[in-house]
Amino acid sequence: MTAAKTTPAKQQGSDISSIFPLIAIPACFLASTLVYLFVFGDGSHFIDGDNTKDPNPGDYLGTIYKGGFVVPILLGTLFITIVFVIERFITLNTAAGAGKVDSFVRTIKSFLDKGDIPSAISACDKQKGAVANVVRAGLSKYAEMEKVTGMEKDEKVLAIQKEVEEATTLELPMLEKNLNILATIASIATLLGLFGTVLGMIRSFAALATAGAPDSTALATGISEALINTALGIGTSAIAIIFYNIFTSRIDGMTYRIDEAGFSLTQTYASQHH
Repeated sequence: MTAAKTTPAKQQGSDISSIFPLIAIPACFLASTLVYLFVFGDGSHFIDGDNTKDPNPGDYLGTIYKGGFVVPILLGTLFITIVFVIERFITLNTAAGAGKVDSFVRTIKSFLDKGDIPSAISACDKQKGAVANVVRAGLSKYAEMEKVTGMEKDEKVLAIQKEVEEATTLELPMLEKNLNILATIASIATLLGLFGTVLGMIRSFAALATAGAPDSTALATGISEALINTALGIGTSAIAIIFYNIFTSRIDGMTYRIDEAGFSLTQTYASQHH
């Protein structure tokens, strides 16, 4: 019943958000590969303009290029993190609505205390966003229950509560969507960095063993190139963790406001209708 209330625009937005990762993730890896090959791998960063040789002294872009094939993978995860951080910011700001959520909930409570349901619904239409959508669904059911006869008050309260819960169930997936991507990157970016570092260290010591005579400069260069992977991995993981926690905190705040408004609806109806 509630699912039928989903508007075409909202359904279209859901479809776009579903295919967005399928487009964004490959695009990020493509961009990272191009950056790795044509920016970091540009001959100007290397001795004699040859990227098969050592990077110029103090040239960090060339050093990053020498980090190996894991570098574009790590760059891809960094780009994915940036893209989905921006996407979540836009989505959550839209879900919050036009004004502050706390002020909106207080306004709804004020109208409920006065019994002014039409004004409360109008406030939801002005606010928009996920919280307002859930509250509006509850208010519509509230107004419907006022006109219904032949039902016990407890049944009407339960009907309002169920409507709020169903509307919340529809809104929450949109708020939490794509957070699993940030959580995954937070977990694997460091491991990918360590993997790249281990491979780089193996190459460095293998080259040292082949050379026969110890070359401290070559060893130091090889180690610095290997550690580039660790730096990229840890940095990407840290960004993903920070923003994942920020977003989950905002979602928890919205969920709390939805629960608060839903509780006010049911309590107000129970107290005003005997």
